[in-house]
Amino acid sequence: MPDFFSRIVEIRKSRKILQKDVAEAIGVTLRQYQRYEKSEQQPTLPVITKLADYFEVSADYLLGRSDNPQQH
Repeated sequence: MPDFFSRIVEIRKSRKILQKDVAEAIGVTLRQYQRYEKSEQQPTLPVITKLADYFEVSADYLLGRSDNPQQH
């Protein structure tokens, strides 16, 4: 099952979104977002929530707990 880090990369690339655009939308620096994608740092719960909202997927999907991306 995919992990959080691979999921955010997969979603972002499939939608042709730049890292800087995601970072700006969720209120973190570009470098901080890059750390999330490279699994150098784990995001806080509020950041995970912002990412789920931004990508319009469930937090469980981002976290690899579900293969269903639908928000509840």
